Amino acid sequence: METTTTIKPTFDVNEIRKSFPILEREVNNQLMVYLDNAATSQKPQAVIDALNYYYSNYNANIHRGIHTLAEEATAAYEATRKTVKDFINAKSTDEIIFTRGTTEGVNLVAYTWGRKNISEGDEIIISGMEHHSNIVPWQILCEEKKAILKVIPISDEGELMMDDPIAIGYKKLLSSKTKLVSIVHVSNSLGTVNPVREIIDEAHKVGALVFVDGAQSTVHLDIDVQEMDCDFFAFSGHKVYGPTGVGVLYGKKKILEEMPVFMGGGEMIKEVTFEKTTFSELPYKYEAGTPNIADTIALKVALDFVTETKKDIIRNHENALLKYATEQISAIDGLRIIGTAKNKVSVISFVIKNIHPQDIGVLLDNQGIAVRTGHHCTQPLMARFGVPGTVRASFAMYNTKEEVDRLVVAIKKAIKMLT
Repeated sequence: METTTTIKPTFDVNEIRKSFPILEREVNNQLMVYLDNAATSQKPQAVIDALNYYYSNYNANIHRGIHTLAEEATAAYEATRKTVKDFINAKSTDEIIFTRGTTEGVNLVAYTWGRKNISEGDEIIISGMEHHSNIVPWQILCEEKKAILKVIPISDEGELMMDDPIAIGYKKLLSSKTKLVSIVHVSNSLGTVNPVREIIDEAHKVGALVFVDGAQSTVHLDIDVQEMDCDFFAFSGHKVYGPTGVGVLYGKKKILEEMPVFMGGGEMIKEVTFEKTTFSELPYKYEAGTPNIADTIALKVALDFVTETKKDIIRNHENALLKYATEQISAIDGLRIIGTAKNKVSVISFVIKNIHPQDIGVLLDNQGIAVRTGHHCTQPLMARFGVPGTVRASFAMYNTKEEVDRLVVAIKKAIKMLT
């Protein structure tokens, strides 16, 4: 289909691509097109170098040692905490807890705040587009405490029903029994950006706290937890061009101070006797044992890379790609995009009539194109749209219009082979 859409060069994407060595990789004798960024983003050379430099120059355990390597490692580790604080605009580094990822952040709050504060008959609200990581921990908690889990419904466009005149939307679900709302900021399956500030404001009116799952939003959107006024916010480093195995849980200081500990062991204690243990102050209270030092240090480099490239410029590029890809993909016969929200990030999920998503994924991979297929850990969402799964193409700062063109050609070729 002919289109007049053009992508204005807000930054030199070819220069950006040079920072990511894996993009030179060939798959099936073709230069790889990586469109699985919602699952994990690729890493710039600077992040890879930071990992190597730590292990080659100052590998040591942190906080407890007084020798040079330990002091250097500790300083680098804590520098990341300061960078994260600034990246999401927290008030204090005491509010920044390092985890293994968003999943651990959700579980930490469920197992600590939840077990202390949720009682029989209390209500927790989530949405119909949540990742399993933001469903299962609350289900476990509700079953244990005999609490009630309520779900915000979703429109055909893939948007939350906030104040629907017919359906029981978000505002109708809220009540004096609501103790927590745990909501995804950006859907990993649909790309929908949810109105979290409105959600938070309404929850606070009834005295409920709000947990925001920022796994998908942190890389795309400007995050300001103070302006947002969320009580908890979690994200994973590997989706923000950082390493795997490290993430962040933000919590308001007063709430974190009142929560019980999550794991017991070294580092999270002040003093241990056989009669009694006293615990460390924030944030170390929740960081038991030797942490993921190298990856945490490298996370700072990743966040600095995004900041220096400038999120607004990255976002403009990704939005242009999303618009162009949506126009091109929508024109393919038999293809239906799942999730057409007015406000979304650079994610396109689609199904093709009478073809299983996995078959499309395999044939795209044969053409050197990496996409995600399946239910994307959102099985209830797939059930809402009556599909077993989707093909998901998700775009990052290093993707190009030419890669979108390759995707479209590859989809058409795959359809022809399967019909």
